[in-house]
Amino acid sequence: MTTTLRQRVLDLFSCSGGAGKGYEWAGFEVDGCDIAHRPNYPFPYHRGDALEYLDRLITTGEIERYTLVHASPPCQAGCGLTVGTNQSQRWGGVHEDLVAPTRTLLDTSGLPYVIEQPNGRAEIRKDISLCGVMFGLKVFRHRNFELGRWSTAKPAHVKHEGYVRGWRHGVYRDGPYIAAYGKGGGKGNVTEMQQAMGITWTDVREELTEAIPPAYTKWIGTAFLTCRQEVIV
Repeated sequence: MTTTLRQRVLDLFSCSGGAGKGYEWAGFEVDGCDIAHRPNYPFPYHRGDALEYLDRLITTGEIERYTLVHASPPCQAGCGLTVGTNQSQRWGGVHEDLVAPTRTLLDTSGLPYVIEQPNGRAEIRKDISLCGVMFGLKVFRHRNFELGRWSTAKPAHVKHEGYVRGWRHGVYRDGPYIAAYGKGGGKGNVTEMQQAMGITWTDVREELTEAIPPAYTKWIGTAFLTCRQEVIV
């Protein structure tokens, strides 16, 4: 006998909705939470501190309306783009690493979860590692995902063919891939970043530079729903 569940994901630190959109494509309903004003976020969302909101949902029992929690907590010192830089050493800004407290609350929630982080030194298990090339996208954007209370087979990483367009160490290379971060030096413009990542609902550069391609979480969400159906049947 198969039981049909109402599938809903809580998208914490939701930013512009790259992760949320992928879960929608996989068949989930989506609610977000972000501390910043996100008028382009394509789903209902709570504006506020993500950990305080998660704690409240757990305390009140409202967390039970969700099937899965996705979290992309900031970890400036662990990001591959900031390791060794002034930003990662607390010079010129406030260091923020919310990975560990996020995991603690997610474990308390009792729900299956996903923690997403870029390549770097962030202390998460790399249960899944994805990049744009695996989905035919014109951006590398490597991301790692720790899976809590569920698992799936780790996909093979596709070999990169060609260069990321732009200047690297004083040398300019042309190539099919877009650098979807920063400005200048041959990096992608807003339209190129949108096309490279499959994101159409925001044209804010800062949101695009932080977003993950929805194809990633469509893959993860589909894998999660598949494993859940196998358990229920």
